[in-house]
Amino acid sequence: MDATIALFSILGALAIGAISPGPSFVLVARTSIAVSRQAGLAAALGMGVGGVTFAALALLGLHTLLSQVGWLYLGLKLAGGLYLIYLAVRIWRGARETITVPDTDGAQPGGVGRSFTFALATQLSNPKTAIVYGSIFAALLPATPPAWVLLTLPPAVFLIEAGWYAVVALAFSAGRPRSAYLRSKAWIDRLAASVIGALGLRLVFEAGRPG
Repeated sequence: MDATIALFSILGALAIGAISPGPSFVLVARTSIAVSRQAGLAAALGMGVGGVTFAALALLGLHTLLSQVGWLYLGLKLAGGLYLIYLAVRIWRGARETITVPDTDGAQPGGVGRSFTFALATQLSNPKTAIVYGSIFAALLPATPPAWVLLTLPPAVFLIEAGWYAVVALAFSAGRPRSAYLRSKAWIDRLAASVIGALGLRLVFEAGRPG
């Protein structure tokens, strides 16, 4: 396969995966609505850094390693599931807490750094994402890719991941979505917690299932 075609095929597959709803989407959307636009953009940045991390690991052969060392994959799956459950519990417990969302775009103290860290941890907590990256790279990347492809992939992956979630952050930090969230905060937070918790439980059950 031509290197240029392979590159765009990989980026297209990753873009489809990023757009698909999941815990990352829920986290960025909720952060943008409940905290601030800057916090949402910081979360988007965290997603981008997580994507680059997976891309780099995939290039280093993580997919092959996880496929051959079963206990490592199961360990990562269990740890990722437990983190998502922890995150879901935090959101659920805070569902009824009253928050004051600023009308301006100013970030709340500590919101940006915490949002970045939470988003990065959420992105890295799902070993299936590592498998997806590794599988796509293994399937579409030439056996001996030219150096320019290897240098182009990490920043391109960052632009896809961070760019998409930045769009999500900007969309959900607008006035109407924010007002709707404040009116129905408890239900929306519990729905978000349920989605994230269900994904976490699924990972934990899969890690404990033989075979």
